[in-house]
Amino acid sequence: MSKDLRWLVTCPKGAEELLSNEITALSASEVSSSVGIVSALGDLKLGYRICLWSRLANRVLLSLYRFKEIDADNLYRQCTEIPWENHFIESSKICVDFVGKSESIKNSMFGAQRVKDAIVDRFAASTGTRPNIDTKNPDLRVNARLKKGYIDISIDFSGSSLHKRGYREGQGTAPLKENLASLILARSKWHEISESGGFLFDPMCGSGTFLIEGAMIAADIAPGIAREDFGFLNWKQFDKTIWNDLLDDAQRRKQKGLSRITNEIKGYDTNKKIISIAAKNIENAGLDEYIKVAHRSIESISDVNEKSGLFIVNPPYGERLGENQNLHKLYFLVGEVLKTNFPNCCAGIFTANEESARKMDLSPTKIYKLNNGPINCKLLFFENLSSKVATIAARIAQQSLEPPLNESSSMVLNRLNKNQKRLSAWLRKGKINCYRIYDRDLPEFAAAIDIYDGYILVQEYEAPRQIPKSKSNERAKNLRLAVKVFAIRNGLEILYKKRARQTGSKQYDRNVASSSVIKTIGEYAAKFEINLSDYLDTGLFLDHRPLRRYLSQISKGKTFLNLFCYTGTASVVTALSGAVSSLSVDMSKTYLDWTVRNFKLNGIDLSSHKVLREDCLTWLPANTLKFDIILLDPPTFSNSKKMKATFDMQRDHSSLIEAACKCLHEDGTLIFSNNFKRFQMNNWILETFNCTDITSSTIDQDFNKKKKIHKVWLIKNN
Repeated sequence: MSKDLRWLVTCPKGAEELLSNEITALSASEVSSSVGIVSALGDLKLGYRICLWSRLANRVLLSLYRFKEIDADNLYRQCTEIPWENHFIESSKICVDFVGKSESIKNSMFGAQRVKDAIVDRFAASTGTRPNIDTKNPDLRVNARLKKGYIDISIDFSGSSLHKRGYREGQGTAPLKENLASLILARSKWHEISESGGFLFDPMCGSGTFLIEGAMIAADIAPGIAREDFGFLNWKQFDKTIWNDLLDDAQRRKQKGLSRITNEIKGYDTNKKIISIAAKNIENAGLDEYIKVAHRSIESISDVNEKSGLFIVNPPYGERLGENQNLHKLYFLVGEVLKTNFPNCCAGIFTANEESARKMDLSPTKIYKLNNGPINCKLLFFENLSSKVATIAARIAQQSLEPPLNESSSMVLNRLNKNQKRLSAWLRKGKINCYRIYDRDLPEFAAAIDIYDGYILVQEYEAPRQIPKSKSNERAKNLRLAVKVFAIRNGLEILYKKRARQTGSKQYDRNVASSSVIKTIGEYAAKFEINLSDYLDTGLFLDHRPLRRYLSQISKGKTFLNLFCYTGTASVVTALSGAVSSLSVDMSKTYLDWTVRNFKLNGIDLSSHKVLREDCLTWLPANTLKFDIILLDPPTFSNSKKMKATFDMQRDHSSLIEAACKCLHEDGTLIFSNNFKRFQMNNWILETFNCTDITSSTIDQDFNKKKKIHKVWLIKNN
């Protein structure tokens, strides 16, 4: 057969990346994946290797034919063209599995029937004999997969699912499939831990699946070495020589692996019957010399294991097993045992009960969404457990420093905690460490509160004149009390600023601070210098995070003009995203120097990305240069002495936009932004130019309660 056979390998959802790596290591080429399936090219030997060595696969399919699905009749016609007589004899017992549906093939049973009809009709026409259909115990399975309008017809090399290793004689009430157990171990870094000699411990081991799969990984034992019912054994083109060579090699690797295995692998369970089943399964796998199980409870663990290793457990979920009572207590106990008795280990907790899992009082390093059959589960992986225990101890110690809260300060703290919880998944997914956590959520506590990578910056708004001074002072005191407790619990340093309307040169004045707090923070691929102490603003407008992300997506190969550039963060983003050149214009030397520092921080070529100190209001109408993208983000109002005239956003925006559009290339785009809450776009601008309001797409989750934080338009010449 061809050396470039196409293989389709199915797997549990969430295993695709690891399975791709596994298949690549087995010498596959052109490996790609989609949900639940990995495709690759390789010779016949690759198919045998995957069946023998894949720890994650469900089925290995040899693709025979791929065609565009038109209707059920076309499916039948195409399948009659396949030379089935090359793959099995007319007396074979076959089964057809069909996956997918379409307008013409509305269910899998109908699709399987049409494929089956094509196969038997081809045999009947050529030999006069029809193969037998046996859905329970076929000699060979044919697989048809319909997806995105195409059908793959394949021979199932695996036969029954590859999760069946051949060692399991019995199981408990909530068994894990063997390949799911291997996936959980892989995500829990058992491969690395086992290579360094670390232990594996499962305190609720059930029928021993984690322990057996873990030992097979540590000893380099092929997961399919004990199977006897591969589909390819009944395939007409089965190459026994290749297969026997692979088996012999696997046996040699097994013996070598077992001779050097030193890992301590053990498990406990409170059910005597299930422990005896585990012991039998371990014996069937030939691993009883290397795995120890005992009838013990997790509560009986008293000694401290100072070694490094992996604590792995699939505790009861409650919903499926009807064990809701005492589950919180059980998970709490798991957490306490981990923290007290296994200080140097990693841990993998596989569960569908998040509420109970929170009782462990440990923050996972990573969370993986996986399914155990029909149940939606999560693998909570904990790394560097000793540091997490130390963090918890430090938190407990810090809490003793917390000042007492009154009703008002408790209300503010509850809001901060609620907002942090609401944003946590989004922050983790986007790797965002600078964000707004509070913005006048409670009207009487008027402040904007931002987190900047280890700092909490509180910008207190001046109270209206009609509010008595004593009352505003009391509110400020309660706000600061809540922030102090929140900062203690989250390990944050606190900075305070008073925020009031700034005009003229006051926009650029430095605050009087005992010491400057200047940091470098990361946002996606960029680095920015921020100053948390010396100015009204920090050098980074957090609400423009989505706009910077948008600029990074459209700026490759473009020329960019940044008007009122502030600290040049937008220019940095475009330069890093492949803009051929940029010009950043501002009349403040302070901000232009800051822009240059941001350029240097990101290694940006200053010969292509330049700064210009000019008043944008006078420079722009006289400019003759053309640009692909222009960002126009002027202040709401300015009467700086450096300017020849005052600027009012609502009054003057139309002339500014018109002048900017004259600086665009023919297909160029002006991005116009402002933060004037009562802003209304001039009708003449709307009629003269192609204007699109994209504000809603530029509001991230930390600002979605303040929809008027800014307004953004895309403007093009008609």
